[in-house]
Amino acid sequence: MSAILSGHPPRILSIAGSDSSGGAGIQADIKTATALGAYAMTAITAITAQDTSGVYAVQLIPPDLVRAQILACLNDIGADAIKIGMLGSGKIARVVAETLHEIAPSVPVVLDPVLASTSGTSLLNDDGETVLREELIPLAAIVTPNIPEAQRLTSIDAAADPERAGRALLAMGARASLIKGGHGFGDMLVDTLVSSDGLATFAHARHDTRHTHGTGCTLSTAIAVHLGGGLNMTEAVTRAESFVQNAIKTAPGLGRGRGPLNLLPMH
Repeated sequence: MSAILSGHPPRILSIAGSDSSGGAGIQADIKTATALGAYAMTAITAITAQDTSGVYAVQLIPPDLVRAQILACLNDIGADAIKIGMLGSGKIARVVAETLHEIAPSVPVVLDPVLASTSGTSLLNDDGETVLREELIPLAAIVTPNIPEAQRLTSIDAAADPERAGRALLAMGARASLIKGGHGFGDMLVDTLVSSDGLATFAHARHDTRHTHGTGCTLSTAIAVHLGGGLNMTEAVTRAESFVQNAIKTAPGLGRGRGPLNLLPMH
C-alpha cells in the first residue's frame, strides 16, 4: 500500500550501515521505502562485508563524513521522517545525535537500536550504547528493539514483560516503543507497542522459515515511511507490521543462511 497521502512522496533519510548482500541495512531501507512509495536518502555509517550466513568485515565511516551526508540530505531535499539503524561507534552515534538535535529537532525519528547482527557480531561499542541511551532514545518518536536489545537497554526481562520494558524506554525519553517478539517462543509472535496512547499488541503466526534477514531494518523503515506520510503512530506500526509479514511470507528463498525478505512493491 502506498504511503503517499499528499503532494510528494514521504522523504525518508536512513542513517545506517551498508549490507553488501542487500538484505538488511541501507539496502533494505531503500528497497522498503521504494516499495511503499517513499523517496529514500541515505547517510552511511559503516560498510560491511556480509552475506546470509554472517558478517565478515566492518569498516566504519569517519564521523565527519556521516555528518556531512546528513547535512547534504536535510539542507537540500529535507526529510519527513528519519530512520536510524547501525551506528557502529560512540563517535558516530554522538555526531548523529548532535546533528539531528541541531537541524532536525521536529522530524520524527525511528530508532532501531542495532547492537549486534543476527549471527552475533557486535555492531555497536560500549560508548555507542551509552550515547544511544542518553542522547538518541530521547530524540526518538519510537524505538524498536528486539527482545535481547530491550533487555540490554533496560535490564528488564523483555520476553516475560515486554510492556514493562517498553515503559522503561518511554521513561528514558522515547515517545513510543515497539518490543519485537521474534526472539520469543511459541507458535505466535507478539510485538508490543507502548505509547502515550496506551498499549497495542500485534500477534502473528510464527513462520517456519529461515528467510528473516533484515526484518528489523524493514519494519523500522516502513514505520518511518508511514509516519512521514502523516499517519499516527498506531496506524503507522499497523501498516508496517502488515508489510513485513507479507515480505516474510513471500521471501524469494535466496542464500544459504538467513535469506532476505521480499521487498518488491506491494500490489
